Amino acid sequence: MSRAVLSLGSNLGDRLGYLRLAVRGLSEVLVATSSVYETAPWGVTDQPDFLNAVVLVDSVEFGAWDWLRRAQRLEQRAERVREQRWGPRTLDVDVVTVDEVRSDHPELLLPHPGTPRRATVLVPWAEMDGTAVLPGHGAVSALCRELPPEEVAEVRKRPDLTLY
Repeated sequence: MSRAVLSLGSNLGDRLGYLRLAVRGLSEVLVATSSVYETAPWGVTDQPDFLNAVVLVDSVEFGAWDWLRRAQRLEQRAERVREQRWGPRTLDVDVVTVDEVRSDHPELLLPHPGTPRRATVLVPWAEMDGTAVLPGHGAVSALCRELPPEEVAEVRKRPDLTLY
């Protein structure tokens, strides 16, 4: 059995539709979802804003690599094209954590790099699970409090949008 945290993001086309595609594709393993948030792009900033969410999934059959392959299949269903690192995308599904698994493999870095400093992941995750812990880094809520307030403020909750 493994439990994973996945982050979802979309900034091209039907952004909410792509997030919903991911949630539907995970429905049989879905434990919890965050609210939908809107965020400015990170890395390459000359692109549309993202819709983001975080989901908690659980399966007795899946290990870390299975979660990665599942995420990649969801991105393929959304016809994601990888033209530019941190560029615009229909759907991005990142494996943030899988239990206490640590991986330095270039294809599967766990916990996902940058997570301790990424408000776009930490804010929805803390909202979804107030007791969550990022392995090797501590409580997600504490990591949120350590972020610059302006970065946290840029992660805007969209109560008018739902994942179902």
